[in-house]
Amino acid sequence: MKLPFIFAKRFVAGETFEQTINKVKDLNQKKIKVSLDLLGENVTDRKVADETVAAYIDLVKGIEENGLDSTISIKLTMLGLDIDRDYCRDNLFKLLSVAKANKRFVRIDMEGSPYTQVSVEMYKEALAKFGSKVVGLVLQAYLKRTEVDVNELAKLGGDIRICKGAYKEPAEIAIKEMPEIRKAYLRYAKHLIDNTAYPRIATHDDELIDAVLAYTKEKNISKDRFEFQMLYGLRQNTCEKLAAEGYNVRVYVPYGTMWLPYFTRRLAERKENIFFVLTAMFKG
Repeated sequence: MKLPFIFAKRFVAGETFEQTINKVKDLNQKKIKVSLDLLGENVTDRKVADETVAAYIDLVKGIEENGLDSTISIKLTMLGLDIDRDYCRDNLFKLLSVAKANKRFVRIDMEGSPYTQVSVEMYKEALAKFGSKVVGLVLQAYLKRTEVDVNELAKLGGDIRICKGAYKEPAEIAIKEMPEIRKAYLRYAKHLIDNTAYPRIATHDDELIDAVLAYTKEKNISKDRFEFQMLYGLRQNTCEKLAAEGYNVRVYVPYGTMWLPYFTRRLAERKENIFFVLTAMFKG
């Protein structure tokens, strides 16, 4: 039995693009940019992957048609990475060609650790062909390999979104203690601020937000030279406050019918999120 959408509505804007448009416009009116994320992952059927590429292309065009200040976020497993690497790359390049023609940016999300290496490799190919104005990548601070990836992609001029990481990973490859994750995150954020044109600082953690604000002020980094990013349904007041203070802020706005894996990860991150969902259920 499929869970009703009421469970997910705090973290997912709608099950269709049409249901999401007004929520994006509301954020835009508050000077908050958006990245739209059509939910789903681990597609193993070529027909579904082809339909997903078409849906992403329609999304790029729909953003323009509706006058939204939004980029898009994608997962490579939605484009057929589990089917065939070259097939996935061809689908990605097809989408990026449309995005470039429409002057839209595409963010490649980072999935679980089995996909980290291939995601980095495919991003390098896409970056070489389309450039950092068209395509970017997410890196996860809790992975022990991220220090190498941050340094390498910064040298290549990549557009990097740094986040803590939301997948359950073994201790052999991932930092497990939050204080150590914070230290790694801040180290990578500073490196991106110092060595890339426009780093994306994705966190809801006040300790990290305050540390980034202090560092950029200390280094006289302009407010428009980096961007804070947060997830839809979380820290809305913080987003509005930062935007009102002149900082660039972007909210990841997910939508779609395949919301259960995303919703489950949000619940696993913080106990407070479970309370929000239960509250939403009784509010209707």
